[in-house]
Amino acid sequence: MKSDVNVGVTITPEGLSLSEVERVLDAVRRHSTFAGRIDEISGWLLGRPYIEAPLGGGADQREVFRASLEGFDCVTYIETVLAMAISRNVDGFVEILRALRYAEGKIDWSHRNHYMIDWARRNEARGFVSNLTTGAYTAKKTCRLDLIAGLPPREETFLYYPTQSVAGLWQRIETGDVVLFVSERDTLDVFHIGMLVKRENEIAMRHATRTAGAVIEQQIAEFMTGNQMAGLVLLRPLCRE
Repeated sequence: MKSDVNVGVTITPEGLSLSEVERVLDAVRRHSTFAGRIDEISGWLLGRPYIEAPLGGGADQREVFRASLEGFDCVTYIETVLAMAISRNVDGFVEILRALRYAEGKIDWSHRNHYMIDWARRNEARGFVSNLTTGAYTAKKTCRLDLIAGLPPREETFLYYPTQSVAGLWQRIETGDVVLFVSERDTLDVFHIGMLVKRENEIAMRHATRTAGAVIEQQIAEFMTGNQMAGLVLLRPLCRE
């Protein structure tokens, strides 16, 4: 499947199984809720391999829009689940994925959401997510983002829930919520992301992790205990029907 989306840029979903995307979309049509679609799709992809830097590219290279169900890093897993949950057909999946990944939907390396704080803000502006990180229990983080060669360093400030205040958040969680884990480093905003699944007595997280080498489900408490972090940002995906 190849189609021109921007002048001089070709969508090439390398490794994308169109039949598998269609099977997933057919399967989740029975769900009456957006959260139900997210739950089934994110579960469908459990066990897929973790892939380091699956998008490739660089500041001095022509950007290729890649899409695959064969493996993920933590960001492409979330993008893929959301794009399929929002979409009703394969073409819609490709278009939503492009919109989630790139500022203004422009397929260009410099427009890619390299930092998750950009991903969150731009996708909130486009109506894909709502940022739930507000209120009296939040704190501000200011960091100088300068880790990606080819992007100019810049200072960013954003709200997050400090680790010591997150216990009160769990009752607000809904299945499908996206959690961004805030780095303690002054040069990084977020070091990992995952998708939450709420059950009667627990909250699990589905995420693509280098440590396990795959997309896995684990308890959110276990992940937070095993990793150092400043806190988290909480986003809620929105259905655009």
